[in-house]
Amino acid sequence: MAQIPKAKILVVEDDPAIRRGLLDVLVFNGYEAEGAADGGEGLARALACVFDLVILDVMLPTMDGFVICRELRRERPGQAIIMLTAKGAEDDVLTGFTAGADDYVAKPFSIRELLVRVEAILRRCGRLASDQPLTVGTICFDASNLRAEAAGHVIELTRREMEIISYLAQHRQRIVSKQELLKNVWHYAVTDLETRTVDIHILKLRKKIQSLIGDASFIVTVRGEGYRLELDV
Repeated sequence: MAQIPKAKILVVEDDPAIRRGLLDVLVFNGYEAEGAADGGEGLARALACVFDLVILDVMLPTMDGFVICRELRRERPGQAIIMLTAKGAEDDVLTGFTAGADDYVAKPFSIRELLVRVEAILRRCGRLASDQPLTVGTICFDASNLRAEAAGHVIELTRREMEIISYLAQHRQRIVSKQELLKNVWHYAVTDLETRTVDIHILKLRKKIQSLIGDASFIVTVRGEGYRLELDV
C-alpha cells in the first residue's frame, strides 16, 4: 500500500465562508486541514497539536494574528506561518514579518496564489508530501533524490514524474482525470485545451517503471476517464 504522510495545516480565520473554503481547497489538494474560528482557540490548538503550517488571519476575535504569531514563534521557533492581511495593508505586512511570519497573502487572494505559497513553505520546511519517502507495493520512491528502487534495481525520475506518482498516490481511492493532473501537477490555469503533455509523461513513466517491475500494472488508464494507480505491484 502507498504510505504518504500528509502535511497538516491549521487555518485560523473567523469568517466562516473563507474558513470553510480554505479547508475544502486544502483537503482537495491533498493536505490534512483543521480550522479555528477565533484567536484564542487558534493559539490553543496550535500549541496543543503539531502542525506543519499555520495560516493566520490578522483580525481575529479574542486575540489578533500578530499576538498568535509572536507566541507561536516563541514556543515553536520552527513553526511555518502564513498570515492573511487586508489588500494594500503594508503596515500589517511589515508587522507580520516582524512578528515572525514566513509569508503573507493579501485579501482578496486567488486560490492558486495561496496554494503556491503553501507549497513553497512546506517544501522549504521539508514537509511537502511529494518530498516524503513513498512506498507503492514493492517500489520505494525517494522524492528528495528523484529515484525509485525495487528488488535492488534503481531508476532516475524527473521532478514532474515524481509529482505525478505522488498525486496519484494521494488520490489512490479514485480515478484522476487528465484535466485534474493539468490543474494540480502542471498548474495550468485552463485545463480544457488539447494537449498530449499528460499522455507523453505517463507513457515515459510507465516505461521506466516497467524496467523495475516488468509488465505488472502500475498506472492504469481508464478509457475516457483518466488514470488510477495500481497498488498491488
